[in-house]
Amino acid sequence: MTFNATAVATAAAHAAQTTTQQLYANIDLTKLSWLEQMWAAWYIWIDNPIIATGLMSFLLHEFVYFGRSIPWIIIDAIPYFRRWKLQPNKVPTAQEQWECTKMVLFSHFTIELPAIWLFHPMAENFGMSTWQVPFPSWTTMLPQIAIFFVFEDMFHYFAHQALHTGSLYKHIHKIHHKYSAPFGLAAEYAHPAEVFILGTGTIAGPVLYCWYTRNLHIFTVYIWITLRLFQAIDAHSGYDFPWSLQHIIPFWSGAEHHDFHHMAFTNNFSTSFRWCDRIFGTDNKYREYRARISAQKAAMKNKSKSEREEAERQLIAEIEAEGLRAEAIAEGSMPAPKTVKVQ
Repeated sequence: MTFNATAVATAAAHAAQTTTQQLYANIDLTKLSWLEQMWAAWYIWIDNPIIATGLMSFLLHEFVYFGRSIPWIIIDAIPYFRRWKLQPNKVPTAQEQWECTKMVLFSHFTIELPAIWLFHPMAENFGMSTWQVPFPSWTTMLPQIAIFFVFEDMFHYFAHQALHTGSLYKHIHKIHHKYSAPFGLAAEYAHPAEVFILGTGTIAGPVLYCWYTRNLHIFTVYIWITLRLFQAIDAHSGYDFPWSLQHIIPFWSGAEHHDFHHMAFTNNFSTSFRWCDRIFGTDNKYREYRARISAQKAAMKNKSKSEREEAERQLIAEIEAEGLRAEAIAEGSMPAPKTVKVQ
């Protein structure tokens, strides 16, 4: 099947002309769960499936994004949590948080809002259920969400690597690397083009799956989007707690994995999982760094707290300096080091 713009327009016109109450005419809403009843009530209240889906999708994104970011803003303001901060000497200021918020909102309203609003007619053209109830079972949704996680992680890995080259980095991805010590709100702090490029991996998985199987509900997509936002925000939080997910699931990336990417510029291009970086060898500097951290902690076990903190600052400064050189090479302001061929 190929994408048909006429079919999308026809579906949109048909949906606009059909009252939502007629859509639910043959469904006994009293036998549905509370959430399913609320879902139907929303569509009946708005009385236009396109507007109902577009508005709900955008509000969900904003509520989850900023709702998940607020706890990290609070944590950054409490000194007690510095013991778990990966770069404890770099705490975002209120001004940095506000500047980041403005850029994120700009991207949300100029890039994501139009895309989200047009999603309903496109989704229906690909066979996705939107207003329909009841919802799919968990045994149906969980494998679908797992597929979306794997697809997005692989898509992001290769697209992210591409954004670290030449003009793509200099004119697009450099904005996201403004913060060498990221924080939760900065997850979507990026050039609008990057929001579109990397966001494609999040949406393309469900769309392609739906096109192929004709069996996907937008409620499943909402769960996926929520989990993806949690992952992205937590990965940029800058904190590694003993209870963080990467200590429970060894191949989960988490903040400790992605924080190094911002600090050192290179390595760790994936989002949710570590396996692409391990398979393609783009975590070698990261693993060397972790080994040095472990060795340093063992060697300074009997040193004072101030001495241990100073040693950690020096190591972080060294990694950051290497990252600045790598960044300059990527954007072409510094020549790449020449390799000497041994005869």
